[in-house]
This record gives sequence, structure tokens and C-alpha cells, in this order.
Amino acid sequence: MRLKGRTVLIAGVSKGLGYAIAYFAVREGAKVIVNARNEEKLKEIVKTLGEDNAKYVVGDISTLEGAERVVNEAGEFTDLVITIGGYIEDTIESLKGLDEMITNHIKAPLYLVKSALSKLKSGSTIVLVSAIRGIYTPLPFQLSYSIAKAGLAKAVETLASELTDKGIRVVGIAPSVIDGEFQPNRDWKKLRKLGDFKAPPEDFARVVIWLLTDEAEWINGVVIPVDGGARLK
Repeated sequence: MRLKGRTVLIAGVSKGLGYAIAYFAVREGAKVIVNARNEEKLKEIVKTLGEDNAKYVVGDISTLEGAERVVNEAGEFTDLVITIGGYIEDTIESLKGLDEMITNHIKAPLYLVKSALSKLKSGSTIVLVSAIRGIYTPLPFQLSYSIAKAGLAKAVETLASELTDKGIRVVGIAPSVIDGEFQPNRDWKKLRKLGDFKAPPEDFARVVIWLLTDEAEWINGVVIPVDGGARLK
């Protein structure tokens, strides 16, 4: 029950990482507010978590107005986790993913953080999700994606420097490939071995949960690689 008394807004929730974070947060005693554009998906997640533990807010946070609307409808919360996904492969010759990747991985998180500052207080934590390809060597067909994720990693550091005096921590994780959808109560450790480039959502979600706890209160302004050592191969 390391998160008892906390309420976590988890934005950009998918059936993978976002769902897993919500599940483990509830297991640790928190209440959660999950956000995405798809209401049916959110209803399914809240039903699994229990309506006493979770509620949802439908909304698109890709604009400042949308982010403000989500924050207002969410009510009170103590912590913020932003898990917006999206992956497009491109190169300098096409740049077909540039606008969407910048919107998903830089604009939307910053809009939501800006909007959430009216609710967050000293002791709050903000968690952002970068990527291994944003902080280590990218692949040649990931130009827009890796640039956007690198920018998000730098945002963690810059926001932390700005918000430290307010007592708000900003931290991040850099996952490798998040493999598949989350399924409660399964033995996910059988699905990967140390060094695999892909891993189930549980492996990444548990690090996010730890970053939200008091055990990580001296971790600030850093992005933690979470890849089982795959980047070392």
C-alpha cells in the first residue's frame, strides 16, 4: 500500500502500459483517474479496477484547450502520469511522422503538465514516458519518433529544474518495446528473459509505480532506461 492516500491521473491510457500502471497503482492503495479518447476502452478498464478505485475522463489532450478540459473534469489528483503512445517510422526523405510525433510526445505532455499545475502541490510527482531510442542510439528509420522522444527526455530534466522549488518531482522512464496488452494476474515474467528487447507492460509499469512512491523521493529530473539491458547488446 505504498500509494495509499494518493490519486493518480494517468493520461493517454492504452490497454498496455497505461492499464498496467492503473492496475498496480490501485494495488498499492491509490485511486486512479484514467484518460483517453476511447470511452469504451476506459469503461472496460474502470470496470476491471472497480468503480470505488477508478474513474475515467474522456478527452483529447493534443491541444491546450483539450488538456485543460481533461484536468478540470478529473477533479483533484496528487500525481500525474502521461503515457501517450504513437509510433511512426520515417526518414529525412519523407518526414511523414513529424507533426504527429511532435504532437504526441512533446506538445500533448507539455499541455497537460501546464494544465495540471493548478492541481499539483509539493510532494506531487509527474512521470513522462520517453523511449530507449530517444536516449540511446536511434534506428535510421525512426527520425521523427526518436527526435520527439529525445525532446521529451530533455523536458523531464528541464521541467524538474523549474518545478523543484515547488516541491514537485519530474521523472521519466525510457522503455524498449512494450509487448502486447496488459492482462491482470498473469505470470508475465515467463514471457521474457533478461536482455530481451521486448517485454510485457508489467515490467515498465512497476518502475513507474516505484517512481511514484516515497522510496523514490530523491530521484528527480532523470529518465531511467527500462530495457532489461537490451541496449547493451
